[in-house]
Amino acid sequence: MGTRAWALLLVLCGTIFLEGIDVAMMAVAIPAVRADLGLTTGTAAWVMTAYVLGYAGFTLLGGRAADLLGRRRMFLLWLTVFLAFSGLGGFATEGWMLIVARFVTGVAAAFTTPAALSLITTSYEEGPARNRALLIFAGTGAAGFSLGLVIGGLLTELGWRWVFFAPVLLAAALLAAAVRLIPRRDAPPSRRRTFDLPGAATAAGAMLLAAYTVVRLEHGLHQWPLTLATGLTALLLATAFVAIERRCPEPLVRLGILRRGPVVRADLGALLFLGAFFGFQFVVTLYLQELRGWSSLQTALALLVMGIDAVLAPTLTPRLVARFGNARVIVGGFALAVAAYALFLPVGMDWSYAMMFPTLFLSGLAFALAYGPLTIAATGGVTGSEQGLAGGLLTTATQFGSAIGISAVTAVYGLASTGSGPEETLSAFRAALFVPVVLVALGALISLVSAREARRAVRNASQVSSASASHTSANPAQRSGGISSWK
Repeated sequence: MGTRAWALLLVLCGTIFLEGIDVAMMAVAIPAVRADLGLTTGTAAWVMTAYVLGYAGFTLLGGRAADLLGRRRMFLLWLTVFLAFSGLGGFATEGWMLIVARFVTGVAAAFTTPAALSLITTSYEEGPARNRALLIFAGTGAAGFSLGLVIGGLLTELGWRWVFFAPVLLAAALLAAAVRLIPRRDAPPSRRRTFDLPGAATAAGAMLLAAYTVVRLEHGLHQWPLTLATGLTALLLATAFVAIERRCPEPLVRLGILRRGPVVRADLGALLFLGAFFGFQFVVTLYLQELRGWSSLQTALALLVMGIDAVLAPTLTPRLVARFGNARVIVGGFALAVAAYALFLPVGMDWSYAMMFPTLFLSGLAFALAYGPLTIAATGGVTGSEQGLAGGLLTTATQFGSAIGISAVTAVYGLASTGSGPEETLSAFRAALFVPVVLVALGALISLVSAREARRAVRNASQVSSASASHTSANPAQRSGGISSWK
């Protein structure tokens, strides 16, 4: 890649880094925000939930909007919105102001991230160049989250408002560079196109309610009728969405893309992998801070090793993909994740950091092996006109996976809690740790199906090639005719 191509990739990766660091810093700063503004526990929880709802609810729409309305246009517009509302959050004096700011920031990320991903897949030719770019993109997002934990702890010491203002400075720098570097050639077709408004409305409604239902799972059986009602409503809206898309001449989502086995398996694998990763990280954070009494900064430094994928994803993973193939590397990543989380199941009250280190290191290594190749698989073989949609589906899967993982471990922890003593709390943590193990085990089974399909495709292609060569060698006249035709 040339200098300009690397500069463009740096800007697009900066977007996913911004998203990761923003989420991580907010998670660290919430206790300080709550204490300073006098927020109730419910309001503080909604500050975090609002971002998830905005992100997960509009990602699918954001991905398709990039295809139909222009990737550059959507990227620049919604990065500006992200910048503006992150800044407004820093000036908030009431809880509702923070909730609104975080919700709109999440919506902005839902449009910006798929646009950035589709800009990568359409700017770099499919093959080694695109694979390398996608691996760097995936590793940068994880690095943003890992570094965000540390940076968030440091900025919170200066004042929690800096957690909102710091992303503004980074977003402004990215916006200035993006205006110059993102080419204008990705504009949508000049002919007038109708926009599927009914499909957009039902999709957004279904995603919002589905995300809210997933978040409510962490409450367990508390107010279960409300959880059931939102889940059923989301299902009804999703059914209406499918019916609308089948009849619409220019649908928001071409349902045929959901019949592509490799794409669907990659999205489902990403959902399970991210769910396990963030669910595990959430449990470990609670274990270190609530049970062991570590500070937020000590916890962030302890988890920093999980960000090793930021180094390995662009260096080691491309070589492994080139040698063993995408599917096998994904299987290896899931296998490492199963081993990593299983090692932490017998965690004790007085475990040293050295005893935790193998799990933390292996989980970071597993992320480097699995997530980037899953991104490649989720966008591979998709036409350029639907790369935004493919990116939206993948981002939707990762967001729902993160929400499901955290909600599931929280629900299991609540159900397993039998008392407030240290031993009872530790027992509940151990029960919750089974969730990430189960999630990555399911992901490993799905990845094995993909690996088998990949081997079958290679074998079939080899047989066709051999048969073609044999047929040509057995017909000298055809061979000579073919040669003469090139002369």
